Amino acid sequence: MSTPAITFTRDRPTWFVYLMLATFATYLYGLSSALPTLRAELGVTQAVAGLHGTGMAVGSILTGLSMPWLTRRYGRRIAVWIGIAGMNAGMVLVAFGPTLPFTLAGYSIAGGFAAIALYVSMAALSDHHGRAGPASISEANAVGVLAGIPATYAFSVLAESVLGWRTAMFIPIVLTALLAFAMGRVWFPEVPGERSVERSKTPFGWRFYFAGAVLLCCVAVEFVFNLWAAELFSQRTGLSLAEAATGLTAMLCGIAAGRFGGAALTLRYPVWQVFLGTMAVTLVGWAVFWSTTAVAVGYLGLVISGAGIGMLFPLGLTRMIETSGGRPDQASGIASVWAGVGSGTGPFVLGALGDSFGTHAAFLLAPALLGLAAGGLLSSRSNF
Repeated sequence: MSTPAITFTRDRPTWFVYLMLATFATYLYGLSSALPTLRAELGVTQAVAGLHGTGMAVGSILTGLSMPWLTRRYGRRIAVWIGIAGMNAGMVLVAFGPTLPFTLAGYSIAGGFAAIALYVSMAALSDHHGRAGPASISEANAVGVLAGIPATYAFSVLAESVLGWRTAMFIPIVLTALLAFAMGRVWFPEVPGERSVERSKTPFGWRFYFAGAVLLCCVAVEFVFNLWAAELFSQRTGLSLAEAATGLTAMLCGIAAGRFGGAALTLRYPVWQVFLGTMAVTLVGWAVFWSTTAVAVGYLGLVISGAGIGMLFPLGLTRMIETSGGRPDQASGIASVWAGVGSGTGPFVLGALGDSFGTHAAFLLAPALLGLAAGGLLSSRSNF
């Protein structure tokens, strides 16, 4: 069943968010690519390495709790730049950190502040584009992930060069400087006046919390792939960890295609239908990737997985905003908490399972999470 087509205009403020998401993506996928190499360098177990994802999650949860206050106190524009600056500070700490405490702190700081930039900008996009909000959020994340594709490839190249993998941690810093120079003065309207004066005391409905649980599962799936797919790819195919990191590049190609295609679909079909379809695509891709030992088929599975994963976060966040009763900033702050729990627990649980049963068996966590997400979506779709 289709709905009347919706259109939206991509103006300069929209493109600022798109390019900011591109900078964000180089941070996220740079740290994801680095984890297997970092684990080998530090000589720690998979569970301990998974604590880096937990640190990112804890940072995201802490900043998510403060996000509504931050936007009311300083406004969205300043909040976004605070987030970007803190994200880069974390990347510097990872780049120069010689031991586990330094790298854990760097991942945590980068993850927490990056969440501010991400979720504040998503709330602003939702306000700015109205009914086209789901499409704009999806397309923003699609443009962002396009920057992640060369970032993961650059990591693989640098990791095998004399410069070393830590050099790749400076890519977001360079892009931030370019963004500030080109579009540092661009922003769109702040929180509407009727919402900026006081915070609504009306409790969120049960569908909002179901949406949060669905987002948690979806983000957990994405981070399980981001942080451990390269490890499994290496184990199953015999590729080196640096070579296997190119599997993330293949996955990101799928994510970009999925997000651009999904953005178009949300303009024509009910969002819950598109959401359920992306879960099915993710499951198919997981099955192909998980069951093969052939390099080419592994790449194919990661591309298909990425096409589904690409829409999980944008649609999960959209669901929380649309069930928030017109409170996108509060919803985005709470979404950061749910997503933080998912991004932290998913990789850690898989790492712990991998230590006990092997990474291959541990990857069964992904379809289990997808099943829970689909159940939560279907049980509350009537208000979506």
